[in-house]
Amino acid sequence: MNDLRGVPSGSTSPLAREKHERALWHLVSFYGDPMAAFDATIAADPGWGLARVIKAVFILTLTEPNMLPQARELLAEADPLMGGAPVHEQGHFAAAQAALDGRWREACARWDALLLDHPRDLLALTAAHLFDFYRGDARNLRARVARVLPEWPSGDPLQPYVQGMHAFGLEECNLYSQAEAAGREALTRDPRGPWAIHAVAHVMEMQGRHEEGVRWLESGSAGWTDNGLAVHLWWHLALFRLETLDTSAALALFDARISGSASVVNLQWLDGAALLWRLNLLGVDVGSRWQALATDWADPVAHAGHYAFNDVHALLALLGSGDMARAQTLLAASSAQAKADNAGMAREVGVPLMQGLMAHARGDADQACAVLYPLRSLAHHFGGSHAQRDLIDQTLLAAAARSSHKAAGRALLNERRLAKPNTPLTEHWASRLGA
Repeated sequence: MNDLRGVPSGSTSPLAREKHERALWHLVSFYGDPMAAFDATIAADPGWGLARVIKAVFILTLTEPNMLPQARELLAEADPLMGGAPVHEQGHFAAAQAALDGRWREACARWDALLLDHPRDLLALTAAHLFDFYRGDARNLRARVARVLPEWPSGDPLQPYVQGMHAFGLEECNLYSQAEAAGREALTRDPRGPWAIHAVAHVMEMQGRHEEGVRWLESGSAGWTDNGLAVHLWWHLALFRLETLDTSAALALFDARISGSASVVNLQWLDGAALLWRLNLLGVDVGSRWQALATDWADPVAHAGHYAFNDVHALLALLGSGDMARAQTLLAASSAQAKADNAGMAREVGVPLMQGLMAHARGDADQACAVLYPLRSLAHHFGGSHAQRDLIDQTLLAAAARSSHKAAGRALLNERRLAKPNTPLTEHWASRLGA
C-alpha cells in the first residue's frame, strides 16, 4: 500500500490513510491542532506504527525537553509494531529514535536517505528541514528541499508549503531575490502558507525594507488565526517597527500578540525574550514584563542542555528579570547537562554566548565585547536564522558604545550599512558610537 504520493504505507485502512494525509497538512502548515490529527490517525488504525512515530516526531520538532517522555513513550509503543512495517517506515522509526536521543545530525541523514527513494515523503522532508534549522545547516535548509521540489507536481495541494520551505532555505543562503520570487509564487497557490510569508518577511528584514515589511505582514495577518507560526510572524512585525525606533508599537505587539497565553512553548517564549532584550538595549523600560516572561518559561535550569539556542533565550529572561543567581545556575547546567549533538553546540557557541550576555547584563562592556565579537563567525552553528542571531550584533553594538571597543562597533556599522540601507535604528547606534 502507498499513500497519495507513492510513499509506502503500513496501513491497509483507508480511513487511517485519510487521517494521516490530514495530519501531514497540520504538520507542514502549522494550522489547527496537529495532536488531535495524530490521535485520530492512531485511533483509525491502532496497529499502524507510523501513526505513533509521526506524533513523536512532531513533539521532537518542538524542542520541548519536558515533552521528551511523551515522545519516548510513543516510540516505545511503536517499537513492537515496526517488525512487519515497510522498510521505509522502519527508517522513519530509526530517524525518530536518533532525534529523541539528541543525535540530530544522524536523524537528518536518515530522513535524507528516505527522501532519495521517495522525494515526496513529507514527514521526512518537514522533520529534516526543521532539524536543519535547529542545527544551523543553512546549506541543507535550501539544498535538501531543492533535491525533492522538482518531483512535486504543482497540482499537489501541499506543494506550495514545500516551495515556501525552499524559499526560506534560499533566504538563509543569502539568495534573496530567488527566495522572494519562490515565496511569492508559492502564495499564488495558497495565500495562507506561513513558510512562504515568513521567507519573504526575512528577505525584507535582511534588505532593510522595513516599511514594506510592515505592509507585507499586516496585509496577511488576518489569516494567521490558529497558526503555530503566528507568534513568530508578529515578532517579525515588531522587528520592522524597531527599525524605525517605534518602540511603543513593538511593545504593544509584545503585549497583544506575543506574551501571556499566546506563547506556550520554548519556540514562542524565545521570541518574547529576544524582543524584550532588543528593547532593553535601546533603553526602553519594559516594566514587569521580564518577570512575567521568566515565570511563564518552563523551568529552564531543570531542562537545560537539550538545545543551546533555547538555553540562551531562557538566560535572557532571567537576566532581564534581574535573577543573576539563577542565570549563573542555568549557564552551568547548560554546559554540564548537554548531550549528543547539543553538547557541541553548547560548547562552541551556547555557553560562550551566555557568558558574553551575562557580562553585558552586569555592566562589563569590555568583557562582553571581547567574548561576543569572535562568536559572530560561529553563531550559525547553534541554529536560528540571520534575523534571530542579529541579537548578538545588537548586543555587541550596545556594549561597544559603552566600552573601549568602539572600533568593533563601528566595524559592525560599516558591515550593516553595506548590507542594507540606513535605518533609524542603525543611525541610533552610529550616534552612540560616534560614527
